Amino acid sequence: MIELKSPAEIERMHVAGRFVAEVLTEVGRLADVGVNLMDLEHHVRGMIERRGAVSCYWDYSPSFGRGPFRNVICLSVNDAVLHGLPHDYTLRDGDVLSADLAVGIDGWVADSARTIVVGTAAEEDLRIIRATEEALEAAIEAARPGNRIGDISAAIWAVARDYGYPVNTEFGGHGIGRTMHEDIHVSNKGRAGRGLELRPGLTLALEPWFARTTDRIVYDPDGWTIRSADGSRTAHSEHTIAVTEDAPLVLTRREAEQPATPSLRLSTKDA
Repeated sequence: MIELKSPAEIERMHVAGRFVAEVLTEVGRLADVGVNLMDLEHHVRGMIERRGAVSCYWDYSPSFGRGPFRNVICLSVNDAVLHGLPHDYTLRDGDVLSADLAVGIDGWVADSARTIVVGTAAEEDLRIIRATEEALEAAIEAARPGNRIGDISAAIWAVARDYGYPVNTEFGGHGIGRTMHEDIHVSNKGRAGRGLELRPGLTLALEPWFARTTDRIVYDPDGWTIRSADGSRTAHSEHTIAVTEDAPLVLTRREAEQPATPSLRLSTKDA
């Protein structure tokens, strides 16, 4: 069931979103050559505990994965792109690190991801990161009343196509609100004008992710970490957004990002 959120409920999600943004900013600051992934995991655990938030990943047991997930953040390195299980790995110069975090505060959830390069950045790694970021902004721009889910998917696909990256459709964006995963699935590839019509109050986690030279994936023996099937490097960008009568509202925007988020205005019939 798809639940449209009231302005007050979206603002409660925004509280969670600001905290997720804060944590991912901190992860980006701390991630450096010589830092162990478990050090990042434990630092994030501390931030969540001090805030009184709840990790959406801890004890997460979906149909995929070898659960339960017993960490609070997904950390994926190089050819790993989704659900990276933090483990005893020390970051090296040139590593590509994707960090994905979802937390709940007072019963409302936000979810976001970012990809960075540790140390010396190769241009091809910066390029695929830039592609996911541009695809995410295109998806956000398409999230307007009267458009359809397919318009979001088509916007992501168009950016990937322009960059020459294939698109996997097994994992993508999703509804979000009281839980991390709600209806509806938002594919990273689709046709404009198709699917659910977007209405004010709809909240979505949009998450384009690409591998450089394949759309196929494989799983690590841990049952969680998803990698590109050919070992090519990957990137992942994600924001939680709300559809409003005005511009889409990004609930997990980090302070260093632009543009700034607009004020929220829903129609009274959707409140």
